[in-house]
Amino acid sequence: MSVSDNAATRKLSPELALSGPQMDLLHRVVSFCECHRKDDSALFIIAGVAGTGKSVVLNAIFNTLQTRARSGSPADPLKDLRNMLIVNHPEMLKLYRNIAATMPNLRKSDYERPTTFINESAKTGKHADIVLVDEAHLLLTRPDRYNHFSQQNHLEELLRWARIVVVVFDPLQVLKFKSHWSTDLLESFRKGRPSETFHLETQFRVAASQATWSWIDALGQGRILPRPQDPGFDLRIYDDCAKLYADLRDCNAKHGLCRLLSTYDYPYTLNGEDHFITEGAFHLRWDRSLPSEKLPWAERPDTIDEVGSVYTIQGFDLNYAGVILGPSLFYDAEHDQIGVRPERYEDTAAFQGRKGITAPEEAKKRVILNALNVILTRGIHGLFLYAHDPALRNRLLQR
Repeated sequence: MSVSDNAATRKLSPELALSGPQMDLLHRVVSFCECHRKDDSALFIIAGVAGTGKSVVLNAIFNTLQTRARSGSPADPLKDLRNMLIVNHPEMLKLYRNIAATMPNLRKSDYERPTTFINESAKTGKHADIVLVDEAHLLLTRPDRYNHFSQQNHLEELLRWARIVVVVFDPLQVLKFKSHWSTDLLESFRKGRPSETFHLETQFRVAASQATWSWIDALGQGRILPRPQDPGFDLRIYDDCAKLYADLRDCNAKHGLCRLLSTYDYPYTLNGEDHFITEGAFHLRWDRSLPSEKLPWAERPDTIDEVGSVYTIQGFDLNYAGVILGPSLFYDAEHDQIGVRPERYEDTAAFQGRKGITAPEEAKKRVILNALNVILTRGIHGLFLYAHDPALRNRLLQR
């Protein structure tokens, strides 16, 4: 497999052939934009779980809009519109800007993070016509001084500063209290404005049988199903993390784009020092924060020597994913499922800002399982698993 085959810029390229439902969605969004381009505020919601091709079709939609805005005929209703694609994820922003450099009608300046766009709009009073939002479940739902956001809700502000907002949303990828989205909260923004919702359902990422996909999906929600036999997908459970990593490195040497990931259960701080994960003979550093790197974390060759987190891998594909289920997850024998210990979760920033959150302890567990769901659904051809908790490890080893 060549490096170009593994490149995320190719996998997310607007020039990729779309499936029937994806093409239907593209046409519906473009038609929605044509109909509501002069409205004060309209909202289109694209819903779908991980791996259903949401980002692929969103970038194809954006390329279509920008091509017509910049190269359309004078009679084109979308001609000369000011459009933006917003994503609150620095690694995805790198990817989108890298793609823009390869497309004639896209510019790196077409892509921005939400707070930057909102604050600049408030400063200049300049509106956008159409704003597309990838990973909308990462939008803030409360003020955040650290990120220089003083308003109440990212989406509310985006709807204020754009005539049309198109969002991609998955409630199972909500990772922080300050981005505490639910389907009901998102639906509340439809009231009083033109809106549509489109559900993407076909799984494009994980090249596995339905039984295997159901097993992975259930595990990401804490349920343990009988492990399926699937000759088309390499699903392995390990009792030795060092062995898992050795096998993953072999896969990376053969296929490329294989990375080790972990739940956020081991200490990590942004202080410029390396932080390590140790499990028996296994000892490897967490991913390093390198904002100046042009390539996203998943594509850099050196990151086979690191352990990635949900924040570096969300939105990206891998050929094979190794996943460490850390100390926040254990085997609940009474209910034959994965139990959650929020006090062992090291991403304490995820739980900051409890105001307005009902049942915060249950919300913590949901956030941890959402993060687990994200890292379990990265591998296209294989998933290698190791659990810190011996009882959980033994249960997963059972057929």
